[in-house]
Amino acid sequence: MEATEIRGTEDAAILQQMKDAKQEMFNLRMRMAVGHTVNTARIRHLRRDVARMRTILNERRRGQGA
Repeated sequence: MEATEIRGTEDAAILQQMKDAKQEMFNLRMRMAVGHTVNTARIRHLRRDVARMRTILNERRRGQGA
C-alpha cells in the first residue's frame, strides 16, 4: 500500500487496516514457527505498511494539535 492511498483514507479505516495487517503478521509468524512454508517477504511488506499507517496518523495528529 502506498502512502498516497493511505492519505486518502479516513482515520478509522486506517486503524482497521492496521489492525488487520498486524493480525496477518501474527498469523504468518505463527505459521513460520510451526514449520509451514511462509512468504517471508509478505511479513516485511506488512511491517512497512503498518509503519506507513502509523506515520500518517501521527502526522495528522501533530497537524491538528499545532
